[in-house]
Amino acid sequence: MQKLNRDFYNRDTETVARALLGKILVHHVQGVPRMARIVEVEAYLGPTDLAAHSSKGLTRRTRAMFGPPGHAYVYLIYGMHHCMNVVTEPEGSGTGVLLRAVEPLANVEGNTRGPGLLTRAMGIDLSHYGHDLCSDELHLLEPEDAQAPRIVATPRVGVGYAKEWADKPLRFYIAGNPHISRK
Repeated sequence: MQKLNRDFYNRDTETVARALLGKILVHHVQGVPRMARIVEVEAYLGPTDLAAHSSKGLTRRTRAMFGPPGHAYVYLIYGMHHCMNVVTEPEGSGTGVLLRAVEPLANVEGNTRGPGLLTRAMGIDLSHYGHDLCSDELHLLEPEDAQAPRIVATPRVGVGYAKEWADKPLRFYIAGNPHISRK
C-alpha cells in the first residue's frame, strides 16, 4: 500500500471527500499500527460554508484548517469527543473533510461509527492537531485492492444551524457498508 501524498489533499474538497472513501487510516500507537478503512466523511467548504468552523475566520482553534493541505485539524466537541478533519485545498482556504466513520481492519477496538468514536478507537486526540498526514505516525494509504466504491451523498449531520448550508449533500459514505454512523 502506498501513502497518500500532499497532492492528493491539495484538490477541491468535495473531490477529496469522495476520494477518501475506501482509503486506509493508519495511526501507530506504541509501535502498533491501528488500521481502518474510511467509510463515511463530510466536506466543509471554507469560510462561506456556515457549517464550517472556518466560517468564523482564522482563530487559534481554526489555524490548522487554514494551514497547508494534508494536515489534521483535530478539535474537541462537548468537552469530551475529539473529531478529525483532513485539511484540503491550498493553504489559506479553510477547507477540510471530517472523518465520520471507519471500518476496523487491524488493532482497532471499540465502536468506530461516528467522528468521536473513531478518534477514540484510533487513539487520535488534540496532540494530533496540525499533524502532517504525510508522516509515518499518522497517515492515509491507498489500498492495494482499490476499487471505486458506490458512493451515497446526503446532507451533513447535526448542522441545522447552518441555514442554506444545512441541506447541501456534502456527507458521503460507501453504499451498504455496515460501519457508517447512520443512513
